[in-house]
Amino acid sequence: MPPQPQIMVDLQFEQYMPDPDLETIAKLIAQDPGLSGALLKLVNSPHFGLSNKIGSIQRAVNLLGSRSIINLINAQSIKGEMSDETIVTLNRFWDTAQDVAMTCLTLAKRTGIQAADEAYTLGLFHDCGVPLMLKRFPNYMDVLEDAYATASEQTRVVDTENRVFNTNHSVVGYFTAKSWRLPEHISAAIANHHNALAVFRDESSRNTQTQLKNLLAVLKMAEHICASYRVLGNQNVDHEWNVVGPLVLDYIGLSEYDFENLKQTIRELGGH
Repeated sequence: MPPQPQIMVDLQFEQYMPDPDLETIAKLIAQDPGLSGALLKLVNSPHFGLSNKIGSIQRAVNLLGSRSIINLINAQSIKGEMSDETIVTLNRFWDTAQDVAMTCLTLAKRTGIQAADEAYTLGLFHDCGVPLMLKRFPNYMDVLEDAYATASEQTRVVDTENRVFNTNHSVVGYFTAKSWRLPEHISAAIANHHNALAVFRDESSRNTQTQLKNLLAVLKMAEHICASYRVLGNQNVDHEWNVVGPLVLDYIGLSEYDFENLKQTIRELGGH
Protein backbone atom coordinates (compact mmCIF):
# COMPACT_ATOMS: atom_id res chain seq x y z
CA MET A 1 0.00 0.00 0.00
CA PRO A 2 1.49 3.39 -0.98
CA PRO A 3 2.49 5.58 1.97
CA GLN A 4 1.14 9.13 2.22
CA PRO A 5 3.75 11.46 0.61
CA GLN A 6 3.72 14.16 3.32
CA ILE A 7 4.17 11.57 6.07
CA MET A 8 7.27 10.27 4.27
CA VAL A 9 8.69 13.82 4.07
CA ASP A 10 8.10 14.39 7.80
CA LEU A 11 9.63 11.02 8.70
CA GLN A 12 12.71 11.57 6.57
CA PHE A 13 13.17 14.99 8.16
CA GLU A 14 13.00 13.43 11.62
CA GLN A 15 15.47 10.64 10.77
CA TYR A 16 18.13 13.20 9.82
CA MET A 17 17.94 14.87 13.21
CA PRO A 18 21.03 14.30 15.41
CA ASP A 19 18.89 12.35 17.90
CA PRO A 20 15.74 10.98 16.20
CA ASP A 21 12.80 10.95 18.60
CA LEU A 22 11.05 7.56 18.71
CA GLU A 23 7.82 9.04 20.06
CA THR A 24 7.62 11.52 17.18
CA ILE A 25 8.41 8.77 14.67
CA ALA A 26 5.72 6.53 16.19
CA LYS A 27 3.11 9.31 15.96
CA LEU A 28 3.95 9.91 12.30
CA ILE A 29 3.91 6.21 11.39
CA ALA A 30 0.60 5.78 13.24
CA GLN A 31 -1.02 8.24 10.82
CA ASP A 32 -0.34 6.05 7.78
CA PRO A 33 -1.90 2.59 7.23
CA GLY A 34 0.78 1.45 4.76
CA LEU A 35 3.71 2.30 7.02
CA SER A 36 1.94 0.96 10.10
CA GLY A 37 1.19 -2.29 8.31
CA ALA A 38 4.80 -2.73 7.22
CA LEU A 39 5.97 -1.99 10.77
CA LEU A 40 3.60 -4.49 12.42
CA LYS A 41 4.42 -7.12 9.82
CA LEU A 42 8.09 -6.78 10.70
CA VAL A 43 7.69 -6.80 14.47
CA ASN A 44 5.26 -9.74 14.38
CA SER A 45 7.48 -11.82 12.10
CA PRO A 46 9.01 -15.11 13.35
CA HIS A 47 12.37 -13.30 13.45
CA PHE A 48 11.34 -11.59 16.69
CA GLY A 49 9.75 -14.68 18.20
CA LEU A 50 7.13 -12.80 20.20
CA SER A 51 4.70 -15.02 22.11
CA ASN A 52 1.81 -12.59 21.51
CA LYS A 53 1.31 -10.51 18.38
CA ILE A 54 1.56 -6.75 18.79
CA GLY A 55 -1.23 -4.45 17.62
CA SER A 56 0.19 -1.21 19.00
CA ILE A 57 2.29 1.10 16.81
CA GLN A 58 4.06 2.73 19.80
CA ARG A 59 5.03 -0.63 21.30
CA ALA A 60 6.33 -1.83 17.94
CA VAL A 61 8.47 1.30 17.48
CA ASN A 62 9.91 1.01 20.99
CA LEU A 63 10.74 -2.66 20.41
CA LEU A 64 12.44 -2.14 17.04
CA GLY A 65 14.45 0.97 17.84
CA SER A 66 15.40 3.89 15.59
CA ARG A 67 17.85 2.10 13.26
CA SER A 68 15.37 -0.60 12.20
CA ILE A 69 12.58 1.96 11.89
CA ILE A 70 14.69 4.19 9.63
CA ASN A 71 15.54 1.19 7.41
CA LEU A 72 11.84 0.42 7.17
CA ILE A 73 11.00 4.03 6.25
CA ASN A 74 13.66 4.08 3.54
CA ALA A 75 12.39 0.80 2.09
CA GLN A 76 8.85 2.19 1.90
CA SER A 77 10.00 5.45 0.31
CA ILE A 78 11.47 3.74 -2.77
CA LYS A 79 8.21 1.98 -3.67
CA GLY A 80 6.55 2.95 -6.94
CA GLU A 81 5.69 6.55 -7.76
CA MET A 82 2.02 7.55 -7.77
CA SER A 83 0.35 9.87 -10.23
CA ASP A 84 -1.07 13.16 -8.97
CA GLU A 85 -4.58 11.92 -9.79
CA THR A 86 -4.11 8.80 -7.66
CA ILE A 87 -2.74 10.84 -4.75
CA VAL A 88 -5.77 13.16 -4.86
CA THR A 89 -8.17 10.19 -4.89
CA LEU A 90 -6.33 8.43 -2.07
CA ASN A 91 -6.41 11.59 0.06
CA ARG A 92 -10.04 10.67 0.75
CA PHE A 93 -8.86 7.34 2.12
CA TRP A 94 -5.92 8.72 4.13
CA ASP A 95 -7.99 11.50 5.69
CA THR A 96 -10.77 9.21 6.87
CA ALA A 97 -8.34 6.50 8.07
CA GLN A 98 -6.59 8.93 10.43
CA ASP A 99 -9.87 10.49 11.61
CA VAL A 100 -11.51 7.14 12.32
CA ALA A 101 -8.41 5.82 14.12
CA MET A 102 -8.26 8.80 16.49
CA THR A 103 -12.00 8.63 17.10
CA CYS A 104 -11.80 4.89 17.85
CA LEU A 105 -9.12 5.64 20.43
CA THR A 106 -11.25 8.32 22.07
CA LEU A 107 -14.41 6.19 22.02
CA ALA A 108 -12.64 3.16 23.50
CA LYS A 109 -11.47 5.31 26.42
CA ARG A 110 -14.84 7.03 26.88
CA THR A 111 -16.86 3.79 26.80
CA GLY A 112 -14.49 1.74 28.95
CA ILE A 113 -13.59 -0.78 26.25
CA GLN A 114 -10.15 -2.25 26.90
CA ALA A 115 -7.20 -2.30 24.47
CA ALA A 116 -7.68 1.27 23.22
CA ASP A 117 -4.47 0.99 21.17
CA GLU A 118 -6.00 -1.95 19.28
CA ALA A 119 -9.14 0.10 18.64
CA TYR A 120 -6.85 2.74 17.10
CA THR A 121 -5.15 0.08 14.96
CA LEU A 122 -8.50 -1.19 13.71
CA GLY A 123 -9.61 2.36 12.90
CA LEU A 124 -6.46 2.93 10.88
CA PHE A 125 -6.59 -0.38 9.00
CA HIS A 126 -10.30 -1.16 8.63
CA ASP A 127 -10.45 0.21 5.07
CA CYS A 128 -6.92 -0.80 4.03
CA GLY A 129 -8.46 -2.78 1.15
CA VAL A 130 -9.76 0.44 -0.45
CA PRO A 131 -6.47 1.72 -2.01
CA LEU A 132 -5.65 -1.82 -3.13
CA MET A 133 -9.03 -2.18 -4.83
CA LEU A 134 -8.53 1.24 -6.43
CA LYS A 135 -5.14 0.16 -7.72
CA ARG A 136 -6.69 -2.93 -9.34
CA PHE A 137 -9.97 -1.39 -10.54
CA PRO A 138 -9.79 2.21 -11.86
CA ASN A 139 -13.58 2.67 -11.49
CA TYR A 140 -13.58 1.41 -7.90
CA MET A 141 -14.52 4.68 -6.18
CA ASP A 142 -17.63 5.01 -8.37
CA VAL A 143 -18.73 1.52 -7.32
CA LEU A 144 -17.96 2.28 -3.66
CA GLU A 145 -20.13 5.39 -3.80
CA ASP A 146 -22.95 3.32 -5.28
CA ALA A 147 -22.41 0.74 -2.51
CA TYR A 148 -22.87 3.37 0.20
CA ALA A 149 -25.89 4.82 -1.62
CA THR A 150 -27.71 1.47 -1.77
CA ALA A 151 -26.78 0.16 1.70
CA SER A 152 -29.81 -1.14 3.60
CA GLU A 153 -30.91 -3.87 5.98
CA GLN A 154 -30.97 -6.28 3.03
CA THR A 155 -27.90 -5.00 1.14
CA ARG A 156 -24.49 -4.57 2.73
CA VAL A 157 -21.92 -2.12 1.33
CA VAL A 158 -19.76 -5.09 0.33
CA ASP A 159 -22.64 -6.80 -1.54
CA THR A 160 -22.47 -4.18 -4.29
CA GLU A 161 -18.70 -4.64 -4.58
CA ASN A 162 -19.11 -8.42 -4.73
CA ARG A 163 -21.61 -8.10 -7.56
CA VAL A 164 -19.31 -5.90 -9.66
CA PHE A 165 -15.83 -7.21 -8.77
CA ASN A 166 -16.49 -10.65 -7.26
CA THR A 167 -14.61 -9.45 -4.15
CA ASN A 168 -14.67 -6.46 -1.80
CA HIS A 169 -12.44 -4.21 0.28
CA SER A 170 -13.24 -6.05 3.53
CA VAL A 171 -11.97 -9.35 2.12
CA VAL A 172 -8.90 -7.69 0.60
CA GLY A 173 -8.34 -5.85 3.88
CA TYR A 174 -8.57 -9.11 5.84
CA PHE A 175 -5.90 -10.83 3.76
CA THR A 176 -3.74 -7.71 3.89
CA ALA A 177 -4.03 -7.68 7.68
CA LYS A 178 -3.12 -11.38 7.74
CA SER A 179 -0.05 -10.69 5.59
CA TRP A 180 0.90 -7.94 8.05
CA ARG A 181 0.52 -10.52 10.83
CA LEU A 182 -1.96 -8.42 12.77
CA PRO A 183 -3.65 -10.16 15.73
CA GLU A 184 -6.43 -12.47 14.51
CA HIS A 185 -9.21 -10.58 16.30
CA ILE A 186 -8.23 -7.34 14.53
CA SER A 187 -8.13 -9.13 11.16
CA ALA A 188 -11.57 -10.61 11.90
CA ALA A 189 -12.94 -7.15 12.71
CA ILE A 190 -11.60 -5.84 9.38
CA ALA A 191 -13.25 -8.75 7.57
CA ASN A 192 -16.59 -8.09 9.29
CA HIS A 193 -16.76 -4.33 9.46
CA HIS A 194 -19.52 -4.19 6.84
CA ASN A 195 -21.15 -7.31 8.28
CA ALA A 196 -21.87 -5.67 11.65
CA LEU A 197 -25.65 -6.18 11.47
CA ALA A 198 -25.25 -9.97 11.42
CA VAL A 199 -22.59 -9.83 14.15
CA PHE A 200 -24.73 -7.80 16.56
CA ARG A 201 -27.81 -9.92 15.87
CA ASP A 202 -25.81 -12.99 16.89
CA GLU A 203 -26.59 -13.70 20.54
CA SER A 204 -23.53 -15.91 20.98
CA SER A 205 -21.69 -15.29 24.25
CA ARG A 206 -18.37 -16.71 23.17
CA ASN A 207 -15.38 -14.61 24.23
CA THR A 208 -14.18 -14.23 20.65
CA GLN A 209 -17.58 -12.84 19.65
CA THR A 210 -17.55 -10.39 22.58
CA GLN A 211 -14.09 -9.18 21.54
CA LEU A 212 -15.28 -8.77 17.94
CA LYS A 213 -18.43 -6.90 19.03
CA ASN A 214 -16.41 -4.55 21.25
CA LEU A 215 -14.10 -3.61 18.39
CA LEU A 216 -16.89 -3.32 15.81
CA ALA A 217 -19.06 -1.23 18.15
CA VAL A 218 -16.29 1.34 18.54
CA LEU A 219 -15.49 1.27 14.82
CA LYS A 220 -19.08 1.71 13.61
CA MET A 221 -19.60 4.65 15.98
CA ALA A 222 -16.30 6.17 14.79
CA GLU A 223 -17.15 5.74 11.11
CA HIS A 224 -20.47 7.51 11.67
CA ILE A 225 -18.94 10.34 13.71
CA CYS A 226 -16.22 10.88 11.09
CA ALA A 227 -18.80 10.71 8.27
CA SER A 228 -17.11 7.96 6.28
CA TYR A 229 -20.38 7.71 4.35
CA ARG A 230 -19.69 11.23 3.08
CA VAL A 231 -15.88 11.14 2.69
CA LEU A 232 -15.64 7.73 1.03
CA GLY A 233 -19.22 7.15 -0.06
CA ASN A 234 -20.09 10.69 -1.19
CA GLN A 235 -23.53 10.38 0.46
CA ASN A 236 -25.57 12.79 2.56
CA VAL A 237 -27.18 10.02 4.63
CA ASP A 238 -25.46 7.25 6.59
CA HIS A 239 -27.71 4.39 5.48
CA GLU A 240 -25.51 1.74 7.10
CA TRP A 241 -25.55 3.44 10.51
CA ASN A 242 -29.32 3.87 10.37
CA VAL A 243 -29.58 0.09 10.20
CA VAL A 244 -26.88 -1.04 12.63
CA GLY A 245 -26.64 2.02 14.91
CA PRO A 246 -29.48 1.10 17.32
CA LEU A 247 -27.97 -2.37 17.89
CA VAL A 248 -24.51 -0.88 18.47
CA LEU A 249 -25.75 1.69 20.99
CA ASP A 250 -27.82 -0.95 22.78
CA TYR A 251 -24.74 -3.19 23.02
CA ILE A 252 -22.55 -0.36 24.37
CA GLY A 253 -25.30 0.90 26.68
CA LEU A 254 -25.64 4.40 25.26
CA SER A 255 -28.92 6.19 24.62
CA GLU A 256 -29.38 8.05 21.35
CA TYR A 257 -29.25 11.31 23.32
CA ASP A 258 -25.96 10.37 25.05
CA PHE A 259 -24.43 9.32 21.74
CA GLU A 260 -25.41 12.60 20.08
CA ASN A 261 -23.68 14.50 22.88
CA LEU A 262 -20.62 12.27 22.61
CA LYS A 263 -20.56 12.70 18.83
CA GLN A 264 -20.70 16.48 19.17
CA THR A 265 -17.89 16.49 21.74
CA ILE A 266 -15.62 14.31 19.59
CA ARG A 267 -16.30 16.33 16.46
CA GLU A 268 -15.35 19.50 18.31
CA LEU A 269 -12.14 17.83 19.55
CA GLY A 270 -11.28 16.82 15.98
CA GLY A 271 -12.13 20.18 14.47
CA HIS A 272 -14.98 18.81 12.33
